[in-house]
Amino acid sequence: MPESAQPATPVTFPPAFLWGAATSAYQIEGAVREDGRTPSIWDTFSHTPGKTAGGDHGDIAVDHYHRYREDVALMAELGLSAYRFSISWSRVQPTGRGPAVQVGLDFYRRLVDELLEHGIKPAVTLYHWDLPQELEDAGGWPERDTALRFAEYAQIVGEALGDRVEQWITLNEPWCSAFLGYGSGVHAPGRTDPEASLRAAHHLNLAHGLGTSALRSVMPARNSVALSLNSAVVRPLSPRDPADLAVVRKIDDLANGVFHGPILHGAYPESLLAATELITDWSYVLDGDLRAINQPLDALGLNYYTPALVSATDADASGPRADGHGASSHSPWPGADDAAFHQTPGERTEMGWTIDPTGLHELIMRYSREAPGLPLYITENGAAYDDKPDPDGRVHDPERIAYLQKHLAAVRRAITDGADVRGYYLWSLMDNFEWAYGYEKRFGAVYVDYATLTRTPKSSALWYGEAARTGSLPPLPTD
Repeated sequence: MPESAQPATPVTFPPAFLWGAATSAYQIEGAVREDGRTPSIWDTFSHTPGKTAGGDHGDIAVDHYHRYREDVALMAELGLSAYRFSISWSRVQPTGRGPAVQVGLDFYRRLVDELLEHGIKPAVTLYHWDLPQELEDAGGWPERDTALRFAEYAQIVGEALGDRVEQWITLNEPWCSAFLGYGSGVHAPGRTDPEASLRAAHHLNLAHGLGTSALRSVMPARNSVALSLNSAVVRPLSPRDPADLAVVRKIDDLANGVFHGPILHGAYPESLLAATELITDWSYVLDGDLRAINQPLDALGLNYYTPALVSATDADASGPRADGHGASSHSPWPGADDAAFHQTPGERTEMGWTIDPTGLHELIMRYSREAPGLPLYITENGAAYDDKPDPDGRVHDPERIAYLQKHLAAVRRAITDGADVRGYYLWSLMDNFEWAYGYEKRFGAVYVDYATLTRTPKSSALWYGEAARTGSLPPLPTD
């Protein structure tokens, strides 16, 4: 069936399927100096000249800290059944250590209560990249102590919210935290040290394991603990070329195996250790670490945007950097200097990312095999477009509707093929601070006028809301 054709029968989802949207604290909250909050690495990074587009930062962002009731009411009006948000660590523990600042926790208590009053299921992400700056000053994620501090933080938040929040995610996209933050330097804290990026990856894994144990020690057994991986769908430029296939394996290890190996299987891939032996000796993996990391999960979150097309080093390689998060002369792939990345063919979003829903289906089915019996959630999926209001003030974004329709149909195909996918969180609820891209890229289903902070649901928000209310994919608009 052509992608533009309408299905003959409605594409329906299981009755309990969660229809959600996602955000992160630094991208939306603002209020960065209120109620005891101290700088995170993203405050520092975004205020460093040349690090973000236009010198943009999240000081105000979209002011969700003061407008959360308005935003929750908007979610309810759209018909969402779930909302995934992250906690600002430095709002709760300003130094990354010690007792909580209760006024910081109170904001999240109010937010959770507001969501529950509107019948929306909260899903809490503990870490979405905004490490307290004081912990970075002490060494950051390359240091073991940061993982220990994370476990203490997880326990504090679990004690505060665990009676009302059932869905928990320890880390969001630890690959970005480790390899973009400490390898290529395009994300905070902006370091460019390949060995530090691998150390960071291990200590993020350890943080997940210790944090999972800490959460379970203070929360009801009914609660679900997961993490969200931006696992890559890595494809060879030439499927029959042994050199290309070898590079695919190397990138797959660095993108995926470095996390799901220890988390799901209790060991790092031997091929990963061999590929990186000239960069690090892995001596920071201490006795007991892998057991601590390999905690049973209640679910796994998958974030997907676009596949990667790779080959052995080739002077003709083209296309955006494989990290998809900005340009840098430093590679986020330690030990993979023989890899070249190519632009995948097809229609692209405003980010330059190819639209390929087959990659989402492929990713879901891979993890259905990698972790049989483990429930899956799509915790991020979405697209950036150059959205603008019409003269009448409405924001029409048919490209995003088409994107969502194709990717949700891919999720439904995976369910038909036996995958236990229980929910989908659109990225993002509303336009916001898009990291190094500042405010140039709009991923939101809700348009935000950054001058007035007025929220306007785009046509995609109305389409997605209808899907959430009916449990089936509405027809594509014909205008």
